[in-house]
Amino acid sequence: MENSLVGGDVFFILMGAILVFAMHAGFAFLEVGTVRNKNQVNAMVKIISDFGMSTLAYFFVGYGVAYGVDFLSAASVISGGDGNETYGPQGLSLIKFFFLLTFAAAIPAIISGGIAERARFGPQLFASAAIVGLIYPFFEGMIWNGNHGFQDWLKASFGASFHDFAGSVVVHGVGGWLALAAVVLLGARLGRYGPKGSAFPPSSIPWLALGSWLLCIGWFGFNVVSAQSLEGISGLVAVNSLMAMVGGLLAALLFGKLDPGFVHNGALAGLVAVCAGSDIMHPAGALVTGIVAGGLFVYFFVLCQEKLKVDDVLGVWPLHGLAGAWGGIACGIFGLEAFGGLGGVSLMSQIVGTVVGCSFALASGFVVYGILKATIGIRLSEEEEHRGADLSIHKVAANPEAGMANR
Repeated sequence: MENSLVGGDVFFILMGAILVFAMHAGFAFLEVGTVRNKNQVNAMVKIISDFGMSTLAYFFVGYGVAYGVDFLSAASVISGGDGNETYGPQGLSLIKFFFLLTFAAAIPAIISGGIAERARFGPQLFASAAIVGLIYPFFEGMIWNGNHGFQDWLKASFGASFHDFAGSVVVHGVGGWLALAAVVLLGARLGRYGPKGSAFPPSSIPWLALGSWLLCIGWFGFNVVSAQSLEGISGLVAVNSLMAMVGGLLAALLFGKLDPGFVHNGALAGLVAVCAGSDIMHPAGALVTGIVAGGLFVYFFVLCQEKLKVDDVLGVWPLHGLAGAWGGIACGIFGLEAFGGLGGVSLMSQIVGTVVGCSFALASGFVVYGILKATIGIRLSEEEEHRGADLSIHKVAANPEAGMANR
């Protein structure tokens, strides 16, 4: 019976890992639909290559940093075949690694959208390795594994530890604030600002929409399977995710004046924000959380692009950085019993944990991308950027036949 229960957990987490892995296709198509035609190949190759680099970094380094477990022993040991409790039976720790890897690899995928169209390919792979191998798992372990005493300090000081069930701050906040540093250090795309500057419209609304749909579908694996056991699964998480998604997209529909880019990203903003408290909020609280997140995304995307002149191509800082930060704080509001939640949270702990996570990510981003910029460079040359990343880096266009003479 015990083996059956463990086997059920292994299968449950595997299905979650597959769903979140599929979200990376969503990241790719969201970027493909947003960037110009001459950068579409680069978007696709960048996302899948970052996933490959992330896998190696997290397997050999990152998972150990976060959870103190490595996979350098014999297969008979790490698969649980010899009864080693560290790894659990039936490869349980291995499947948890796979699931949590898909979270870790989301960080470079988030950053990719912000730095699109002018970032060099190789340096970004180096950055992905450093982020997924060291930076992200340091904070991940601090929050989800109790490393370094931070959670104990919050509980002693404010009555509860920092609650982030599925990563509003741990994943999305960290990814969005890392991306902000990278975007600032890269600078704006050629022709984006200045006397003759102009906005670059999305190359394909259907591809953009497909990316959003794939992300929305996979998100139910992202959130629900964060329980990491059949015993801990809750329908509340699924419905809260749904309500926040709907709140985000309807708010973006209203405040974004029916713009399809805002609508499809607004749904994602709601999902980002609800991750932290999806297991303890009332669905009405999740709806409000999503509405606020959708409005935040629209307002700050426009502010960044038009007022601050921060060329964040996909708006990943407002989408993941700010909506994620709001989600961390919203968990401390709508998770309270007074607002219909299940309780067990502290607003002060949520504020402190959110500020610490976002500040750590921003500072780390400036360190990683600052070092790369000062040493090997992180930006394409003007000629390469003008030609487009597809031809400059990959030597092929998204539609090669379009450039061939008729035969």
